[in-house]
Amino acid sequence: MFVDRDMVLKGVAASSGIAIGRVFLLEEEDFCFIRKEIPKAFRKAEKNRFDKAIEKTRNEFNATYNKINDVLGENYAHIADVHLLILDDPAFKKDVYNLIADGVNAEYALFRVLDKIVRSFETISDSFFKERRIDIEDVGKKILINLFGKKEKNLTKLDEDSVIVAHNLTPADTISVREKKIAGFATDIGGKTSHTAIIAQGLAIPAVVGLKNISSLVKTGGTIIVDGDKGEVILNPSPATLMKYKTEHDVQLTKAKELEGFRDLTSETTDKHKISILANIEYPEEVPVILNNGASGIGLYRTEIIYFNRDSIPTEQEHFDIYSKVVKQISPYAVTIRTFDLGGDKLTKMGLLNIGSESNPFLGLRSIRLCLKHPEIFISQLRAILRVSVLGKVKLMYPMISGLNELRDANAILDKVKEDLKKENIKFDESMEVGTMIEIPSAVAVIDAIAKEVDFVSIGTNDLIQYTLAVDRVNENVAYLYDPMNPAILRFIKRIIDEGHKAGIKVAMCGEMAGESKYTPLILGMGLDEFSVSPPQIATLKKIVRNVSFCDCKTMADKALTLEDSESILKEIDAFMKQEG
Repeated sequence: MFVDRDMVLKGVAASSGIAIGRVFLLEEEDFCFIRKEIPKAFRKAEKNRFDKAIEKTRNEFNATYNKINDVLGENYAHIADVHLLILDDPAFKKDVYNLIADGVNAEYALFRVLDKIVRSFETISDSFFKERRIDIEDVGKKILINLFGKKEKNLTKLDEDSVIVAHNLTPADTISVREKKIAGFATDIGGKTSHTAIIAQGLAIPAVVGLKNISSLVKTGGTIIVDGDKGEVILNPSPATLMKYKTEHDVQLTKAKELEGFRDLTSETTDKHKISILANIEYPEEVPVILNNGASGIGLYRTEIIYFNRDSIPTEQEHFDIYSKVVKQISPYAVTIRTFDLGGDKLTKMGLLNIGSESNPFLGLRSIRLCLKHPEIFISQLRAILRVSVLGKVKLMYPMISGLNELRDANAILDKVKEDLKKENIKFDESMEVGTMIEIPSAVAVIDAIAKEVDFVSIGTNDLIQYTLAVDRVNENVAYLYDPMNPAILRFIKRIIDEGHKAGIKVAMCGEMAGESKYTPLILGMGLDEFSVSPPQIATLKKIVRNVSFCDCKTMADKALTLEDSESILKEIDAFMKQEG
């Protein structure tokens, strides 16, 4: 197949870094599903044949678990548990058994059941649930390979500079190449929470997934570049492109080696001032990645994903089961669980509400407002969070609090839930910390009062900047006005920190501004206690913190806060960084 010079394919950035190498194409298994009539006398034997394929598949998944555990540890190994749970799903096996009992061969019966399950996912757009569909397909293919008696994929011919290209990679495929020092991965399907992405991050191998048709565009031996930072793959690169990426790759390697030494170090300035660097997550599957990157806990666990692509409200038990996975994995570190930050439109689709369309949903019935208006939804989540608090260190955080009345109303519901749990003899951590996001200007105005009634606050800079400056940052007409260094924003942040400390509580920041390394000395100098960022940013922030003096940062921040425009503030930061080296 002819591929244009420097053909760029865009996908999902799954694991950071640049890989340059030769394509090793993993062909998809080709199955021919022929319906065969099984005489009644042989149906028991056919069921037994299916059971043997299941058992062989289970043994292979257990072996994968052990391999991942040996290389990356137990937290990553739980990835294989998902496949085992699907394999042992009684409803899944029952449907196959019923078709075999009706006289259909095992291969065709399994194909029919898998096809029905996969079709049920077709209307779902959310990435998390798409990954679960892929898991089901992976399990089905593995059983089919064992039913057909086919051999495993041959990965023994891989060279160190190989970039594996495939429609999809299972955890077994991904972990099995660890000794080969593979350069990178590129797949047709997958997202940020796919097993390929998570294991690639653990192995520090660049990966781009969700490329749609890359496996049909390449052949083994072709030159390929994988840019895991931009989420791009370049096929048939020109000499100039190769040189550009080789240079960038060498720079990244030097920086990565330097940062490796910071991941497990404490976040402490040269004059012994300590802060905490935590991580933001959305999915339980992200916990191994953040631990591997040196996070000392979870500063923001977004729970909205539990509500996506459903036609019913999640039950208390569903909340509990998902949260418990995170709490157990992150222990002994703490996790801050934020109650859901959703608009009423999501719950209307579930049949609970009927608020119609809102002309400006970001200023409408959403987040804590929705919880207070419909406490029955709120209560099930609060009960689950309280129940899970006995499994580890758990903190609860409310989003979008605009003032003291909303905070008190939310806490009144929380207190009632606690009373109910006590009556039911259900244990929970009675000293669990309760805090709130500060992301609305009105909350900043009364932060002195709010800080006296919570155990901590966390600054949500994304919304705080948008609401303060009246700017939609995804609107290209006004995006240039979205400015974290606007003096109004910095003075708001300083006020939140100062009033929090006056009340004797810690102040965190979990918006994107916290992860921008160029802002770190300034925010540090303002007195922030905790940064909560995405995993790849952790080591970079630790490096900066450990190479600056808190006293010097404070002096610079004090001066920056007197300046009248963002350009002057940025110049002050640049001058400070040059001075610090």
